[in-house]
Amino acid sequence: MLTGIHILLTYSCTSECDHCFLNCSPTARGTFTVSHLAEAIREASKISSIEWVYFEGGEPFLFYPLMLHGIRIARDLGLETGVVTNSYWATSPENAVLWLQPLRELGVGDLSLSDDAFHHGEGEDNPAKIALAAAQKLGFPAGTICIMLPTRADRANSAESKGRPVIGGNVMYRGRAVEKLTAGLARTPWQKLTECPHEDLESPQRVHLDPFGNVHVCQGLCMGNIWEDSLSELVANYFPAAHPICGPLIRGGPAQLAREHNVAHEEGYADECHMCWEVRKRLIDRWPQYLAPKQVYGLA
Repeated sequence: MLTGIHILLTYSCTSECDHCFLNCSPTARGTFTVSHLAEAIREASKISSIEWVYFEGGEPFLFYPLMLHGIRIARDLGLETGVVTNSYWATSPENAVLWLQPLRELGVGDLSLSDDAFHHGEGEDNPAKIALAAAQKLGFPAGTICIMLPTRADRANSAESKGRPVIGGNVMYRGRAVEKLTAGLARTPWQKLTECPHEDLESPQRVHLDPFGNVHVCQGLCMGNIWEDSLSELVANYFPAAHPICGPLIRGGPAQLAREHNVAHEEGYADECHMCWEVRKRLIDRWPQYLAPKQVYGLA
């Protein structure tokens, strides 16, 4: 039951974080046009189960007027809205209030702020904390997302909330994290990587739409393209068991994906995402419509 649409407003970002699922950076290509954004949100509203539209990236605040335009469209269609940001714009308490006030007036129902060592280092006085304080001042529903640095021995460290609402999480080895963060980590034999522990590929509750029209059920793993078929058609016609990538993952995780498509692989990986990502990269030219865009895989 699809309840949420996450708009990847742009692949461009102020940062080039080592853990980024999408290989975003200041030079990454792809931003929604005004007309495509309106079309995507209106199509999403035709699916009766969808309740939320999130705006993220990349960094959606880089295209602030476009983001506000999309929020207005979603609100006028009766959809709840949320925003995910790295808070680069919160350079002072006054500036943070200035940037957030229009979102508050538009009724944005959730603000997620990235606050971890990947985005802001270890300092206590950083933009995410300034943004959170400003949101609380405005009565804005807001929380922080904290991705923990991986360690060789144990990646299950918990985040210290220090009185702040925190969504804790460990690195999942997708995107740039595969290249930057897997060296030296303990490896699990590939035969044991028999499930997808993070995504419900059989019945996804949310999908991500990117500026190129790709509908991601997981980063870089798509059910189709909304510029070729409408979102409602893609959702109605999504049969995961027959999908060349999702099907094997459902049947037996990344190990089964490698087996069914006879893909060469290493003897061990840091986690399921790590193996899945590496196997997908080897299949990208066989199924470019389902493994897209190439830049997410660091191949363009």
